Amino acid sequence: MAGAADFDLYRPSEEHDMLRDSVRSLAEAKIAPFATAVDEEARFPQEALDALVANDLHAVHVPESYGGAGADALATCIVIEEVARVCCSSSLIPAVNKLGSLPVILSGSEDLKKKYLGPLAKGDAMFSYCLSEPDAGSDAGGMKTRAVRDGDHYVLNGVKRWITNAGVSDYYTVMAVTDPEKKTRGGISAFVVEKGDEGVSFGAPEKKLGIKGSPTREVYLDNVRIPADRMIGAEGTGFATAMATLDHTRITIAAQALGVAQGALDYAKGYVQERKQFGKPIGDFQGVQFMLADMAMKLEAARQLTYAAAARSERVALGADGKGEDLTFYGAAAKCYASDAAMEITTDAVQLLGGYGYTRDYPLERMMRDAKITQIYEGTNQVQRIVMARNLP
Repeated sequence: MAGAADFDLYRPSEEHDMLRDSVRSLAEAKIAPFATAVDEEARFPQEALDALVANDLHAVHVPESYGGAGADALATCIVIEEVARVCCSSSLIPAVNKLGSLPVILSGSEDLKKKYLGPLAKGDAMFSYCLSEPDAGSDAGGMKTRAVRDGDHYVLNGVKRWITNAGVSDYYTVMAVTDPEKKTRGGISAFVVEKGDEGVSFGAPEKKLGIKGSPTREVYLDNVRIPADRMIGAEGTGFATAMATLDHTRITIAAQALGVAQGALDYAKGYVQERKQFGKPIGDFQGVQFMLADMAMKLEAARQLTYAAAARSERVALGADGKGEDLTFYGAAAKCYASDAAMEITTDAVQLLGGYGYTRDYPLERMMRDAKITQIYEGTNQVQRIVMARNLP
C-alpha cells in the first residue's frame, strides 16, 4: 500500500511553487503591461528581456557550472508557462534560449560549453536554432545547407527559414550537410555560428498571425568561414543531436501552450462573473459553466502530461531513466496535446466574450492567435502523431 509521501511525486515541489509565484508576480508587473503594444507594433519585447535577465530567468536551464541557475526541466517549463500566460512572444526568450543552446549542452565539447553558455547565462547573448529550410520543414533531413571542410575551418553556405529571434540572438546552432551521401545517417553536422561572422545576414521579419513580438527571419549563410572547433560533437552526429534536442524542447512548447491557455481561461472566468445578460451574470448559465468546466479539464490534463514529460526529460538528462527512449513519445505527446488544448481553450474563451472577444480591445483574440503556432512549430502536430506512433511506450 502506498504511503501518503508517495503522492508527493505527483505534484511540483515547494521550490517549484515558489518559483511560479515569483515568475507570475514579475510577469504581471514587468511584462504584461507591454504585451498589447508588443503585439500591435510587432516589436521585440525588450522590456521582457530586461526583466528576465535582471531576475536570472532568461535562460534558467544553463547548468550552474557554466554560470547558470541550473534549473531542472520542470522549473524551466514553469518559467515559460508563467511568462506565456501574459505574453506568448516574451515566453520565447527562455524557450528559444534553451532550444538553441541545448545541442551544445548535450553534445558540445567542454571548451564550446564554456565559450557560449557563460555569456548566455549572464544575459549577454541569446541563442537560436537553425534546422528548417525553405524546402526542408517537416522533412528536416532534406536540408541543403552545406558545410565543407577547409583546413582548420568549415565553410557554410545555405538558407535557414523560420528562425525564431533571428537577428536578435547572438549565437545560432546551425545544422548543415557535411556528407551528402549519408544524409541523416551520419551526413549532417551541427555548428555554432555567431551573428558577427562574416557572411551571416538576415531576411525581413515574417508578417505573422501571432507571436508578433518574436522576430522570425531567414538566416543567410554566404561563405561563412568558422573554426572547426565550433562543430558541436563529432562530424555526422548533427541530426541525432537535433532530434535529441527536440525530444526535450517540445516540452517547452507544451509549457508555452499551457501558459497562453491559462491566461485565456483566467480572463474568461473573470469576464463571465461580471458580464450580465437577462438580469444575471452569464457565468450563472449552465451552458457557460459547461464550457468553463471543459476548458479547465483540458488544461489540467495537458498540464499533468506536460509535467510528467518534464520529469522524464530531467531523468534522461541526468542519465537516471532506464527507459529513456520513451522521452521521444512523451515529449511529442505533451506538445501535441497541450497545443491542441490551448487552441480549443483560447477559441472558447473568445466565444465566451462574444463580440468583445473578437476585438483587439480585449487580450483574448491575441491569445487565440498566439496559441495557433504551438500546433505548428518544433514539428507540426501531424508530425507529432507520426513520432508517437513510431515510439509507443
